[in-house]
Amino acid sequence: MRIKNAEVYDVRQGFVKKDVYIEGGRFVEEARCGGGDAARGAEQIIDAAGLYLIPGLVDIHFHGCAGADFSDGTPEALRTISAYQLENGVTSICPAAMTLPEDALTQICGNAYAYALESGPLPARAALRGIHLEGPFIAADRSGAQNARYVRCADIALYRRLQEAAHGLIRLVTLAPETVGAEAFIRELHREVHLSIGHTACDYDCALRAFEAGADHVTHLFNAMRGFEHRAPGVLAAAFDAKHVMPELICDGVHVDAAAVRVAFRIFGGERMILVSDSMRAAGMGDGAYMLGGQWVQVKGRLATLADGTIAGSVTSLMGCLRAAVAAGIPLETAVRCAAYNPACAIGADAVCGSIDAGKDADCVLLSKEGLEIQGVFRKGVRIQNSARPI
Repeated sequence: MRIKNAEVYDVRQGFVKKDVYIEGGRFVEEARCGGGDAARGAEQIIDAAGLYLIPGLVDIHFHGCAGADFSDGTPEALRTISAYQLENGVTSICPAAMTLPEDALTQICGNAYAYALESGPLPARAALRGIHLEGPFIAADRSGAQNARYVRCADIALYRRLQEAAHGLIRLVTLAPETVGAEAFIRELHREVHLSIGHTACDYDCALRAFEAGADHVTHLFNAMRGFEHRAPGVLAAAFDAKHVMPELICDGVHVDAAAVRVAFRIFGGERMILVSDSMRAAGMGDGAYMLGGQWVQVKGRLATLADGTIAGSVTSLMGCLRAAVAAGIPLETAVRCAAYNPACAIGADAVCGSIDAGKDADCVLLSKEGLEIQGVFRKGVRIQNSARPI
């Protein structure tokens, strides 16, 4: 297959006009794709003149969509989630579990592994690249929409039991570094799994110690943590000083103001920022009441809140967050990197996804230049029928 005449996103050069070649479900160099014009006569050619071609997006922090939640722990929920994500240009997923009892988390992890083994028709679903444990190792007083009843201190043995149930699929763990056992947890496990600071009341010094111990990620920057103050700079400043750390941002127009989005990108740069959706089961649905981690959430428009007014997850897809970032003034090439390549790197999946490079899965999305609306989604080179409206 050849996709020609598109403006193609390249991690090293930004947008360039070139042809993209696909063979055997992977991107390939032109030289591998047949033997000249005569040999290519039978190949499938897509003329994408006037369109952008970007890598399939990679969402490493979301809970659900289309009425289903990862924490439902059922094959049907994962199939629903992955189909919706794929329709919305997200070709790789690392869904997040909530703060729940161990038996529920074990079921969620086992269900993810069973789903990863399924051999269903390829373009019907996004690729499961891992699991994000957003709980239970968080601070109860910064639990946000998580259920504080099930908060646990950092527990290496519990993590290993869950990783065993997941058969190694856990790629990212969120924890509060000020809690009992957290620093030991980070020192013991940072070479096995990516560790993220989040749902925390820690100060600058505590956060910096966690990053120096091996944590390399921040869960939804600004949210469920202390704010930045000139005499108490908190997690944001510690993450800035620890140059290996990559912070997430929920750019849905609700969780973070557009001005704060611009500030975060100016501070950390496009090489470090990660866009996430943090979407819940209400994404793609209408207003109403929805369950999130055992708690009821009321959704009205783009806003989802608990009964006490606490902002819960988002109802915006990652593609919607990319559009919102661009609307906030972030250059398109930067927003694409932060929604595809950077998150793939953050969970160690960049060898197979996140950019349009030879050898990687041929996952990509055609976008219109006006409104960045999806014109086609490809999963391993197979074009899916896209019926999702822009969100």
